[in-house]
This record gives sequence, C-alpha cells and structure tokens, in this order.
Amino acid sequence: MINAGIVGGAGYTAGELLRILINHPDVEIAWVQSNSQAGKPVTAVHTSLLGETYLNFQAEADYGSVDVLFLCMGHGRSASFLSENEVPEEVRIIDLSTDFRAESEDHDFVYGLPELQRDRIRSATRIANPGCFATAIQLALLPLAKNGLLEDHVHVHAVTGSTGAGQAPSATTHFSWRNNNISIYKAFRHQHLQEIGQSVRMLQPDFDLDINFLPLRGNFPRGIYASTYLYTDLKAGKATELFEEFYADSPFVFCSPTNPDLKQVVNTNKGIVYLDWHEGKLLIVSMIDNLLKGASGQAVQNMNLLFGLDEAAGLRLKPSQF
Repeated sequence: MINAGIVGGAGYTAGELLRILINHPDVEIAWVQSNSQAGKPVTAVHTSLLGETYLNFQAEADYGSVDVLFLCMGHGRSASFLSENEVPEEVRIIDLSTDFRAESEDHDFVYGLPELQRDRIRSATRIANPGCFATAIQLALLPLAKNGLLEDHVHVHAVTGSTGAGQAPSATTHFSWRNNNISIYKAFRHQHLQEIGQSVRMLQPDFDLDINFLPLRGNFPRGIYASTYLYTDLKAGKATELFEEFYADSPFVFCSPTNPDLKQVVNTNKGIVYLDWHEGKLLIVSMIDNLLKGASGQAVQNMNLLFGLDEAAGLRLKPSQF
C-alpha cells in the first residue's frame, strides 16, 4: 500500500482528494494536516465523508511516514512550505498550487498534465499539478500544436463553477450574488495563460500568437466549459482524426461525436472535446470537472503514474447527470 499525507486538508481540493483516496485500492491515508482544524474529525469539515473515515486533522505531520505528499494549500504557500519543512528526498510530492507550474532550473517539479508528459511524470519525484482552466483549454489546443496547426490567434471563452474560487467565502462566491448571475474576470490576463503557452510551445516551439482568453464566473458549483475557436483550413473531419489519434492512449479524454453538455463530466476525471467547423473557423468545445480533472482527480492520476499503477485506479467515477 502507498502511504499518503495531505497538507492543507480543509479545502475543496483536499476534500475531493480524501474522497478518492479513501476508496483507492492501493492507498492508505496516513494523516491529514490542517492548522485551522487541528484536533477536529475530518468529517466535521468534509461532512460528506461521514462513516467513511475516522481520521482527525493534525497540526504536525510526520513526512518520513509517507510515500507521497499532496500539497493542497493556497497559491504561493507551497514554495514557502517546502523551504521551511524538511521532506525526505524519497517522498514524492504532488503540488496543487501554481507555485511550480512554470518549468525552471530553480526547481525540479515536472508539469503534470498526463496527456502531454506521461513519460516524464512516470520518472519524476515532484509534480506540479496543472490548473483547472489550463487543463480544459490545453485539451482543446494540444492536438493541433502537436501537428503544427496553431497558425492563427486563438480565442477562448470559458466558464467555471464557484468551487474554482476555493472554500473561503468572498463577494463573488456568495450565493445571493452568484445565483442567476454571470461575469467576466481577469480578461486576457488570467494566470493560467502562462502554463497554457508553455505547454503549447513544448509541441509547437514557434508558436508566438495570442491566446485571447475570457474567463467567466458561472452560477453553478463545479465544472469548466470552454469554447475555443481559431481560423484554419483544417476541416472538422481531419481535425477529429488528429484529436482521436492524440488521445488514443489517454484513459480519460474522449472525443464526442455530438455536442456535449457539462453534466457529462461533473464528478468524473473525464475530459470531453467536441469539434465543429464553420466556414473557415474550427470550434473546439472542451470540458472538465474543475475539482477532479482540474485538480484532485488529476493529482491521483499523476500519483498512479508515479508509482507504476493503472493510470485510472480509483478514478472510475460516474457523472452526476441528473
């Protein structure tokens, strides 16, 4: 069994990670750390796990007692955490923050999008888990980049559920504001653009065009629905062939023959893409669950690769379609 530890165990991503790992056939959860909830039962915060775990949150953690460490803290905190705590070199680390997604000589984290870097992930010891918007948008762009076909500016509209903002309440996550409402934020300057561009250039090094990204806050709890379009001579039939070839070995990404809806991915680790061609424009719809394929599910997918397990172990989840 793989012994796992979770740092920052009180938030949404940690809650989903616990839900998956409790039922994972090859994992034992050694401890869950939380400064704010130390001493309380895990189920006092993650009430949906009542009857499934009897763990308590703890303030201190024994890093030498685990094989893999999941960092579920806020953005900017993972780097300071690792500088302040001695984690044994043999412990694999999967970080769910933005801190190490930009590949650099200053750290040894590998960007953990399996559909892009499966072989590198298998031989890594530290993984930077991708962002949720970034995952959904990359699923739409990478097959084209692999074939050098991003030849025009890219336009993306993507809407995310309220859980993408984290558990801490704010003005734009308050029910009375979010319900029956929608708004754009961080237009053309969302932080996930950096990692999207990095991944595209791994496959198409000469790409230097704009990715025009308009993120929207949706009035639903979870999921990301992205619509991407660009001008191209590539017809939809040929594009579908390229996408199916690119994702042939990916257990969680599927090309839909019909126009899909968001509920097909909610509560799963799936990514669904759908292609349509309109008079010189290729439309790509891509969607994921922001807390699973966009965070905790993908973290477990990366853990499976790190330890040589079935990539889909513990992640065969049914969508919440009704």
